[in-house]
Amino acid sequence: MKTGQAMWLHERLELALEEVCELSGLTETELRELVDFGVLAPIDPDAQHWAFGADRLVVARSARRLRRDFDLDPHAVALVVALLERVRDLEEELRDLRARLPGGGAG
Repeated sequence: MKTGQAMWLHERLELALEEVCELSGLTETELRELVDFGVLAPIDPDAQHWAFGADRLVVARSARRLRRDFDLDPHAVALVVALLERVRDLEEELRDLRARLPGGGAG
């Protein structure tokens, strides 16, 4: 897969470790560090060749931008990515709760 190609990140699409590296701009070492720090998880961590859900590509690209833009070490990148994921999850939960309010949460 060429990096100039457009692709839909369908939730069932799996990307090999090499594809995630190519599409995110991370080296294999950097990607493995993110796995070690718990930021990214392969579908089967015990598999000989790791594969990742396509949604993890967004996280990998964010990690690369954080590392590049702020010159962060791998630990700092892992912490910031984890916090950003948590904020995203909380915002999604808040939207769901607001949608359950009478009147759809408009106000």
